[in-house]
Amino acid sequence: MKPSVASFFAAMTAVITLGAAELMLPSSALAAETLIVSSEKDNRLYVLDPDGNPLAQIPVCKRPRDLKQRGKLVLVSCGESDAIGVVDLTQKRLLRSIAVSKSPEMFDLSSDGTLIFLSSEDDNELAAYELESGKKRFAVKTGNEPEGILLSPDGKMVFVTSEEKNVVHVISLEKRRIEHNLAVGKRPRRLLLVQDGRELWVSNELEASVSIVDLTQGKTVHTLRFDIAGVERENITPVGMIASADGKTVWVALGRANRVAEVDVPGRSVRRYVLAGQRAWGLGLSADGSRLYVTNGLSDDLTIIDANAGKALRSVPVGRVPHSVLVVP
Repeated sequence: MKPSVASFFAAMTAVITLGAAELMLPSSALAAETLIVSSEKDNRLYVLDPDGNPLAQIPVCKRPRDLKQRGKLVLVSCGESDAIGVVDLTQKRLLRSIAVSKSPEMFDLSSDGTLIFLSSEDDNELAAYELESGKKRFAVKTGNEPEGILLSPDGKMVFVTSEEKNVVHVISLEKRRIEHNLAVGKRPRRLLLVQDGRELWVSNELEASVSIVDLTQGKTVHTLRFDIAGVERENITPVGMIASADGKTVWVALGRANRVAEVDVPGRSVRRYVLAGQRAWGLGLSADGSRLYVTNGLSDDLTIIDANAGKALRSVPVGRVPHSVLVVP
């Protein structure tokens, strides 16, 4: 007999909670960190110090978007090359490209870094590839326009958003199929686990909101809505999210509202809004939590925010249509 949705998620959450501590970032000095920013139109990565001073530019494949680190390597999804680029940080060059499904956007890595799980916008699938060989392991069909993707800490499940279906697919990697669909808001984009893995937060771009899914119940239990004086609701388009190391704060990029929201996680409430650049999109956070980095797709820059004061320190150019920012220790 197939288990109930609630019992399925209760069992899964128990494992997620055990692994949640592994998600915490170690503290380190800002001076030891490096910023990597992908530029969709320049087909390159921009390398900066924590103050936004340029260090290098690395040509990569076409339309680079999401970024992940694996040791001295940075992986980047390239939407118009249908590839994952593998970049050597020491040599600051593209080593090779892995051919993948059409228009890859977001991706995640297995805990050992050997497998890439990516969302294919054009093929409408979750696809798994071996990093070393580039071999395609399998694919699971999803709703149209899958984007956000997040591997559960136990490595058994993958969460994938479908922008058109307004759901999050819960995909079993063992069975290689969709086990459940979680109903969320309009045009869900990104995913984040909080509250020691008990809650899955989903940004809804066309609803000015974040759906909060209780994984023990397997359903949305709260909708966090954003409301900014003087900004039309249709221009509040949340996408990127990132959590503080202690899990008490989540920052949400609000797109065309040109702001980020600082959210109190236990209280499920907005503490404040902070101005960034035009179409705030991707987010990065320093390991000590003191600085928030925001990519702005319409002003072609990166805003550096004092996270404690809630104030922008400066914005620096990072090529045309910056997508993601990765903070590398």
